[in-house]
Amino acid sequence: MSWFPIPSSYVRNSAWRRVKRWIRQSFPTVPTISTRQLANWLDRDSLNPPALIDAREPEEFAVSHLPNAYRAQSVAEVVQAGITRDMPVVVYCSIGYRSAKLVQALNEVGYQATNLEGSIFQWANEGRGLVTSQGSSRNAQATPTQKVHPYNDFWGLLLEPNHAE
Repeated sequence: MSWFPIPSSYVRNSAWRRVKRWIRQSFPTVPTISTRQLANWLDRDSLNPPALIDAREPEEFAVSHLPNAYRAQSVAEVVQAGITRDMPVVVYCSIGYRSAKLVQALNEVGYQATNLEGSIFQWANEGRGLVTSQGSSRNAQATPTQKVHPYNDFWGLLLEPNHAE
């Protein structure tokens, strides 16, 4: 009997299923949107795009983020960014846990926020557009990138190797 190593994509896909189930169980009332649904929304509805909120730390955001995203980790920061309760909001982080916490808090105060399932890791793994910005403002000079801050060594295993910074 010969030994065949399990492909890393198999292990990664299995881990993703468990992570997504854990997040859904931890935040059962938080609505989600898939990366495919968000990409379609952004492609087709340029007149009413969602406000994209990146709930990661500044050093993670500096490596890459979704184009036109704001960085905010609290309701107060979302309000300060000028995002109102009547705007559609999609929040993401690395895998979806921190963003689910922020979505829950936003919805408790009247926002219509949705969590991006799989967050920026899945977005990057699917080869979707990311940017890195030079400067601190939302509209700073944006440059396309494929790299993502791995958060830490453990969670970084969910990133395809070519995307880990």
